Amino acid sequence: MVKIHDGASQLGASIALPRSPEEATLERVANPHEDALYLARFTAPEFTSLCPVTGQPDFALLVIDYAPDKWIVESKSLKLYLGSFRNEGAFHEDCTVRIGKDLVAVLTPRWLRIGGYWYPRGGMPIDVFWSTGAPPPGLWLPDQGVPPYRGRG
Repeated sequence: MVKIHDGASQLGASIALPRSPEEATLERVANPHEDALYLARFTAPEFTSLCPVTGQPDFALLVIDYAPDKWIVESKSLKLYLGSFRNEGAFHEDCTVRIGKDLVAVLTPRWLRIGGYWYPRGGMPIDVFWSTGAPPPGLWLPDQGVPPYRGRG
């Protein structure tokens, strides 16, 4: 389970990349617009992890959409957390769903979805999608904007 911290202690500080997701700390801050239903999107176009079998790097474009409730994620802590997967041996499905579940555990958002668009290894891309359920009524939900695989670069 990822560590949770209230506040932005990593922001503005020199922080080494955590060696693993277990060593990372996701920070949350109070949502300044808790009364509003809105969508926040984070896109990580250079996400990397390791194949748990071969140890070779795997690359993905992650798109994380969430409707905040009381908390929003502090973006530097999210970048460090995502970077901590660089040395993590895990299948695409594990990485994608784990990130979604960790964010839900930290933020308890009104709604969250994650799309993991993995670049092919062995000739086949694997796309992984996870959400907490149906989006709340009235939430503006744009398409994630990632085309079907045709050399995704």
